Amino acid sequence: MEPDKPEDEQAPVVKPAGKVKPPPLSRSKRQELRRKLLRTVLLTGGIVGAGLSGFLPLIYARKSRLRPPGALDEKDFLASCIKCGQCVQVCPVDAIRLADLIDGVGVGAPYIDARSQACDFSCDAVQCVLACPTGSLTYKKPAFLESRPGARLAAKPILLAKENDPEPTLNLTERMGVARLTRPEVCLAIKGKGVKGPARGHTFKGHMRYVRIDRWKPVPIAGVRYDIEECDLCVRECPVKGAITIETVYAPDGTLRKSPVVHEPCVGCGVCEMICPTEPGSIEIVPREVWRA
Repeated sequence: MEPDKPEDEQAPVVKPAGKVKPPPLSRSKRQELRRKLLRTVLLTGGIVGAGLSGFLPLIYARKSRLRPPGALDEKDFLASCIKCGQCVQVCPVDAIRLADLIDGVGVGAPYIDARSQACDFSCDAVQCVLACPTGSLTYKKPAFLESRPGARLAAKPILLAKENDPEPTLNLTERMGVARLTRPEVCLAIKGKGVKGPARGHTFKGHMRYVRIDRWKPVPIAGVRYDIEECDLCVRECPVKGAITIETVYAPDGTLRKSPVVHEPCVGCGVCEMICPTEPGSIEIVPREVWRA
């Protein structure tokens, strides 16, 4: 039997292995790591943003814009428009806007958002055409520029506000687009429902010329009250004679209903879309659409 070893010669006690807690980082080290993380985030965001800045305009450029009256076909229009904004300045109802960066090659080009503010021809003479310095907006295309089939109007449209004038027509030969009843399921005329109060509510900011109120000055639509048993606002406020009517038609279920019907004189001004009281609007303008009987 071996004698006991002295206490200082006994085998060391082996402790089980565990996680070794690292020493705390210094304040300067923590700040340096934060700066590196921030640089990484900003660099990543910049790369993604740069990619989207070129990609998003290509997506949005596919969206059709409603151009002002007399606009050339889209490629010719974008090629000739110098984005000067003269058409914007002369519009009496501020219907014309300039496209922003998401429009890609169309940035700065004039367009109309009919739901917010339509062209109601308050200027009578289509002043945006008169103001255009390059012919991007024109009363009549030059001979070397062909018209798309169905874009040309059969006759100059009669402006109801000028119907009793010696010259009641608008000097337009091609339409901006065509109105389409895109949501018949919510159309008040089809439902046989009426309108009471402002067509688009008290907060709507659009303006329009009501000849029965003022021959020359457009007034806020929110200030005009209606009391109609069966809605016919798209017909009642259309500025072009014979462009749209309310007619009795057969519904899909075989019943007879009253419905807006668009006719050839429609120029695509957008008043019907703007004044439609349903949300979203039952009737819309299809930009650069051609007439199909």
